[in-house]
Amino acid sequence: MKKIAVVGSINMDMTVTADRIPSKGETIKGNSISYIPGGKGANQAVAAGRLGADVDMFGCVGDDSFGETLVNNLNENGVCTDYIKKVAGVSTGLAVITVGENDNTIVILAGANDCVDVEYIKSVEDKILESEVIVLQHEIPQETIEYVVELGYRNNKIVILNPAPAREVKRDIIDKISYLTPNEHETSIIFGSDDFEGLMKKYPEKLIITMGSRGVYSVDRIGEIINIPALKTEVVDTTGAGDTLNGAFAVSVLNGVNIKEALVFANTAAGISVGKFGAQGGMPTYDEVMNRMK
Repeated sequence: MKKIAVVGSINMDMTVTADRIPSKGETIKGNSISYIPGGKGANQAVAAGRLGADVDMFGCVGDDSFGETLVNNLNENGVCTDYIKKVAGVSTGLAVITVGENDNTIVILAGANDCVDVEYIKSVEDKILESEVIVLQHEIPQETIEYVVELGYRNNKIVILNPAPAREVKRDIIDKISYLTPNEHETSIIFGSDDFEGLMKKYPEKLIITMGSRGVYSVDRIGEIINIPALKTEVVDTTGAGDTLNGAFAVSVLNGVNIKEALVFANTAAGISVGKFGAQGGMPTYDEVMNRMK
């Protein structure tokens, strides 16, 4: 059976809800607090797992209760955790999230995610290469990301890089990946330009830009713009919507779907996810997505 390898972060999300997001230097009253499994890597693995894919997760957790909880949660969502490393004396990654006014702010504490180093990858790279699609994000060390991209490129794997949080991506790395999936903000930082159409035409069917309520954009091989509008739904929590899109897109790519159909499927999954609370809690099943597409 074809597989997806997700190499990335595993976090506990400490999510505080409030009527609105506070301004700089401001203190406001919160409404609730929840501890929810997260991390962009784990989120994307769960999204793909819930959609029926065979997914292996590669990453690190600490030897604490959060780490144990997160590994168990991945297992419960159909993700293989055999290759996750438990690091002694290091805390599991933590994300502090504020949700308000249908938006969110996030502060990341890397913890054990910084231990997803090249040495660890070398210890599991044979297992990573058992998958046809490799998914990466920016919540692990840059050196590791570049090593995995090179590994995938040399072995003719489909490599999806979701460059979040935004930081520079070397041009030779962009050349070696199959798909780059930033949002508007990340695109501007990576390329130093807001000419999104020009950038997409430079990287047809490679650069995929998510634009929130305006949906997702790319350009096909003949230079025509692809725009899949956002799904009309009542927004509850946008946390994890981009991760749902990336996980769903990986599933479609694994199944050999063309880019436009893959983006329709992925955007539908993301649209469903924002109608529920929590990054992973809102991620849909394959049947949910197909029923909504009908």
